[in-house]
Parts: sequence; C-alpha cells; structure tokens
Amino acid sequence: MSSAGRALAVPAASDIVDAELVNGDETAASGVDVRTARDRHLSAETVAAIEASAAASTRRAYAADREAYLAWCRQEDRTVVPASAETMAEWVRHLTVTPRPRTDRPAGPLTIERAMSAVTTWHLEQGHAKPNMRGARAVLNAYKDRLAEQKDEAARARQATAALPAQIRAMLAGTNRTTLAGRRNAALVLLGFATAARVSELVSLDLADVTGAEHGYDVTLYRKKVRKHTTNAILYGTDPATCPVRALRTYLTALAEAGRHDGPLFVRVDRWDRLAPSLTRHGRTIGDPAGRITAEAAAEVIGRLADAAGLTGDWSGHSLRRGFATAARAAGHDPLEIARTGGWADGSRVLARYMEDVDRVKNSPLVGIGL
Repeated sequence: MSSAGRALAVPAASDIVDAELVNGDETAASGVDVRTARDRHLSAETVAAIEASAAASTRRAYAADREAYLAWCRQEDRTVVPASAETMAEWVRHLTVTPRPRTDRPAGPLTIERAMSAVTTWHLEQGHAKPNMRGARAVLNAYKDRLAEQKDEAARARQATAALPAQIRAMLAGTNRTTLAGRRNAALVLLGFATAARVSELVSLDLADVTGAEHGYDVTLYRKKVRKHTTNAILYGTDPATCPVRALRTYLTALAEAGRHDGPLFVRVDRWDRLAPSLTRHGRTIGDPAGRITAEAAAEVIGRLADAAGLTGDWSGHSLRRGFATAARAAGHDPLEIARTGGWADGSRVLARYMEDVDRVKNSPLVGIGL
C-alpha cells in the first residue's frame, strides 16, 4: 500500500489530541490506543482516491525525485529517512554540480526546489518531521548567485511567452478556417484565451459545458487547482477574426454537421479532416474513446501556430493563460476579477508575477516625476 496515500489519511501520533472522556472510559483515560487493526486499514481504492487529489504530473515528478534521492543515499551510504541536515546539504550540492543525462547540465534552481519539496514531504508521509534544510537552502542560494553572476539562462525562471491579442491575430492569420481542424484550432486558441484556461481544463470541456447566452456563450470549467467550477461569460470581440463567440459558434456548427452533438468539445481530427476514429494498439482502444484530444495535443496546436506565424519565444499551453492575465491587467482590469475569471487561488504568486509584467511600467516611480 502506498505510504503517500496512507500518510494523507492517517495522522501521526503527535497530531492526535486527547478527546473528551465520556462515561468514565478508563481505557481511554489510561492513554492506551484501543484502535484495532481494522481501524488502521485503508483499501487500495481509498489510497488511489487520496493520491488522485494531486496532479498526475506532480506525482510523477515527485516519484522521480525520490527515486534519484534514494539512489544517491545508497551510493553515499546515508540514511534516507529521517535524513540529517548534513545529508540534505550534501545532496543539494550534488544536484548543483551533477549533469543530468537529458540536458548534460545540472538541474536548475526550480527543479532543485521541487526535489527538496519531494523529499521533505516524503518525511512527513512516513511520520517524521521535516529535515533541517538550513544548510541545503544556503547551498541552493549560493548556486543561484553563481548562475546569476555567470549570466547563465538557468538563473531566470522559464516562463511561457504570453499570447497577447496581436500574437493571437498572427497565429490565426494563416489558419485555414474552412476546415474542421482549422475551426477547432481557432476555437481552442480563442476560448483558451478568453477563459484563461489551463490546457488540461480546456480539453476537459464537453459540449454540455457550453451554453448559448444573449452575450455570446457561458462556459463552465472545473478549475482543479482551486477545486471549484467557474462559469465564464464569453463575449463578442470587436475583431471578427479574433472573436471567441464567432469562432466557437462556427466550430460547434461544424461538429453538428459531422454528427457530433454530445461528448468532448475538442476532438481529434484526422489528416482527411474527419473526426478521428478511436485509437487502437494491438487491438485495444487507447486514449479517449470519444476522441477527446489530450492536453499535450492542445499545447502542440498552440506551438505549431506560433511557429507557423514566425513568432519567437517559449510557446506552450500556458501561453494563452499568461497572455490573458497580462492583457487584462494592461487594460486596467482589477486583479481580483482577473483571478476569479482564470481560477487563480487567492494570493497566487504566479498571477502576481504576471501582474508585475505590466505594473512595473504602469506604476513605475519614474512616471510623472519630470525627467
């Protein structure tokens, strides 16, 4: 049984507070734990449900980080858990100087931060306190300083290039919007921008999540990071080429003409511009049998359109979300409304960073001082 799943459900002894005694329960008063083996049991299904609360990408990354840490501890003859402060510091130094096979360079600061989190939470999952990370943090800070002094690109956190309206217009200018694939791609880009959706949220949409309204459409998305639904009003744009309402309506009409009236909103289209049949491997269906595209496929659409338009930068599925936040703030919209529209958590540091991209110019102390 997974220690992660168990740890999320079962508190450590130090976390259990004394309950009020009822009816003079002498056994409870004596401090003896009267739980049975059954009381400590978690079914495999419950463990799986607990672990599913974390994003699959996070679980995969943490698993890889922990496996690498375990291998290093065994090689260095060090205790894995609970780890000493010295072990943590030596391990982080190892990460800052050891090239990774994929890149032939040491991990960047953000990757090391994630690995540190993977190991500290591993301690908690096994009922131990977090290890002392003071030395490890000092090693990482020195690494950040060294990278910055060397003008190494790894010193700066990589961010997706913001897809602003001008870039979106360029991306869609070369798109053949008479085809089903072209109509899908235009709707995907414009709806992704208008809702500030993560690509995983965007591809999770079903046709039933889209409702016609006087103002255009209402689209209901499930925002997994904040675990709630948001209903976004999709309004008409001033430019027909980048109007999300017109693009979505055209795509919905094309889907209906292809016989699709329910199921996923964004679907696979084959090379002959037809709804793609279910994918199979060795006679077994793989992927979504209803033809839903994956988040990776949606991100590839955005990257291909940017490349075809000759746009430079780091284009990804997050470009639309970042572009929305940047453009909305530049237009003077309130950060709280931007956060609510995009499903950002209160106090999101990521959103604050997007705001800074605009505010550092608009709110600069240099404005209006007479230079």
